[in-house]
Amino acid sequence: MSVPPSRADPSRRILFAGAMLALSVATATSGQDAKAQGAQLIAAAPSHGDSGKTPTDSTAPAASAAAALPKWFEELAVNAFVSTAYQYNSNRPTTGATSYRVFDFSDNSFNLDVAELVVQIAASKPNDAGFRVDFATGNSIPQITKTQDQNAAQFDLQQAFASYIAPLGSGLRFDVGKYVTHMGYELIEGYDGYNDNYSRSILFGYAIPFTHTGVKASYAFSSKVAAMVEVVNGWDLLRDNNRSKSVGAQLTLTPVAPISVLLNWIGGAEIANDNHTNRNVFDVVAILKPTKTLTLGVNGDYGIENGTSIVNPGSDATWKGIAGYATLAFTNKFSVALRGETFHDEDGVRLGTGTKATMSEGTFTPAYKLTDHVLLRGEVRYDTANQPIFAKRGTLADKQTTIGANVIFVY
Repeated sequence: MSVPPSRADPSRRILFAGAMLALSVATATSGQDAKAQGAQLIAAAPSHGDSGKTPTDSTAPAASAAAALPKWFEELAVNAFVSTAYQYNSNRPTTGATSYRVFDFSDNSFNLDVAELVVQIAASKPNDAGFRVDFATGNSIPQITKTQDQNAAQFDLQQAFASYIAPLGSGLRFDVGKYVTHMGYELIEGYDGYNDNYSRSILFGYAIPFTHTGVKASYAFSSKVAAMVEVVNGWDLLRDNNRSKSVGAQLTLTPVAPISVLLNWIGGAEIANDNHTNRNVFDVVAILKPTKTLTLGVNGDYGIENGTSIVNPGSDATWKGIAGYATLAFTNKFSVALRGETFHDEDGVRLGTGTKATMSEGTFTPAYKLTDHVLLRGEVRYDTANQPIFAKRGTLADKQTTIGANVIFVY
């Protein structure tokens, strides 16, 4: 199996305790809306005024305890997200790992992708302060998204940041800590957002980073223009691996309601103990909703790193790709998503082949929302390459086909 550069190889063990924790929270909060505020978590003591009875001694301690809770506790929100799946690879790789997949790499196996618990106090207006912590465990997503300098294989503190909105204009927001990247069309899924496809794109896994640790500032100039700048340790690092920081930026444009465009960039030295070999990635995302039921999207990436080419030693390494998306909701419960993409690793650096390689894929994903909290997805995906790089029964092939089924629980 090939994983994104600087990612540890995934193990096959599952942290059942973490999964049970997230499932317990999911069960306990099943009657709540997925984005309910913390105030809903604390029930007010029942009123006895209409009954004409005096409260018993047993209710007094409960009332006193509720009154003793700090005010901020009422703003605390707790949510959970669990994703589990089964996938079958027609190539039947002897390692049991599907080649060049980011999270869905286990062949012929039921898989706990992730069990996630999110605790936060959201900052939403000027002078607000808050925080967010995402605890994630499982045998695929945490193993890949964990930072390069993190040892735990099946646990990831996926996000942990504090927020403050300064009272300047519409509100200048600051986030400090670890957070998911601003790059790309697709998400590291969670309770507050999930992708239309189960598997992730090649661009998601090999063209851009997953997370950053640092500080970012965001500002909405109007309903049509917003911007963000950040200074971070680099790609997927808690502690910097050199003395050079990376800088990122995002410009969000919404000229008219059905169209939004995001222009993203990140640049800096990303090689350990090297302060001068710069890597730059330019990313564009465009989304169009021509109707209430149809969503179209496109994602393009171009990356360059000074002097790191394997194909032409001493030359710059470059990579580029484009992905297209279409999602059609036939009803409020049933939808179908299509994705097609191609990725060119011109200098053998991102895919790790050491040669000039091109990969393409097409994905078909039907989804059915069983309830507001449970989503069922199937998926068929076909990958192809310009050379044999996919594992197949102890040898290599230039294509692979996978079939999968996924269940998501959101609370």
